[in-house]
Amino acid sequence: MKIAPVQKQTSAGQRTRFKAFVVVGDEDGHIGLGVKCSQEVANAIRASIQLAKLSVVPVRRGYWGNKIGDPHTVPCKVTGKCGSVRVRLVPAPKGAGVVAAPVPKKLLEMAGIQDCFTSSVGHTRTLGNFVKAVFDALGKTYGFLSPDLWEKTHFTADPYQEHTDFLAANANIKLVS
Repeated sequence: MKIAPVQKQTSAGQRTRFKAFVVVGDEDGHIGLGVKCSQEVANAIRASIQLAKLSVVPVRRGYWGNKIGDPHTVPCKVTGKCGSVRVRLVPAPKGAGVVAAPVPKKLLEMAGIQDCFTSSVGHTRTLGNFVKAVFDALGKTYGFLSPDLWEKTHFTADPYQEHTDFLAANANIKLVS
């Protein structure tokens, strides 16, 4: 996504290092984000790719309206936050496309979301916080438990009903004394 030079003030001047932001995705419901700082650009990129592969999260996709075809958008409205940046992902109808700035558009397409409306608030020029906020929102898609994720419930007979059936079956037996 970006390689940013960062500096630390020392007694001898500044020490420059490079911070790399890397996103990996399979365009089928998985995305990972890696951030690493190093003295050399190549080392920062290599390490952030490894971290991105280690931090892969599943992204739940859903429908807007009828459940026709494959899931194409986010299942519900989700919000992510990092620093001053807040990103809101809103489900969109099929064919709307990803309506977003270039940064979240790249992440959403890597996650396999074809249609989505977005809204962002805060200092989105800080690319690191913007990317982390979108990643946070995508990670929250599985945080919402909808009826299609509920476990099947197998009902058993009520204990009162079970015993009344037993007593009714044995009511015709006469005791001989």
